Amino acid sequence: MEGKNTALIVIDVQKGFDHGVYGPTANPHAEANVSQLIDEWAERRLGPLVVVRHDSPNPLSPLHPDCPGNELKEDVARAEADLTISKHVNSAFYGNPDLHAWLGRSHIESLVLCGIQTNMCVETTARMAGNLGYDVTVAFDATRTFDIDVEVPGLGRLRESAENLMRATAMNLAAGGFAKVRTTADILSRL
Repeated sequence: MEGKNTALIVIDVQKGFDHGVYGPTANPHAEANVSQLIDEWAERRLGPLVVVRHDSPNPLSPLHPDCPGNELKEDVARAEADLTISKHVNSAFYGNPDLHAWLGRSHIESLVLCGIQTNMCVETTARMAGNLGYDVTVAFDATRTFDIDVEVPGLGRLRESAENLMRATAMNLAAGGFAKVRTTADILSRL
């Protein structure tokens, strides 16, 4: 990250994730760390802030644009974003406007990612960013996810805790070379 043009990308920090449909969560203090990153980013003028919002096409989703849950949480909503992206898939690179094109025009080489859900949109965006050649860091304690309980044909009913899913994401990103996984404090001390 040092010596590079770095963008902070805040992914899907929306009110709908507090809706009971998602179940138990890990790292309930994630949003406090997201807020710290946003505040430090602005105060120290570390680079552009990109805010990503998931606009679910499912009218029953708390993240559907017609639902109050689609709104960004207060600390993210009040931030002065350089770019706001709307997406309806996991990766922020498949949103509107085009994140990759904007980063290129802005000469951004390095990304710091945070937000919700660790093993879904954050991990997918980090993997794609790594494959596109960005220097990616995930602020791990500024992410969170939820327990999963799903029926998978041929494998049966699968259940996993949010904590284990977060650990698996950290391992996948680090071992696969997609991203560095760090704490908020560590990231801020390196910038």
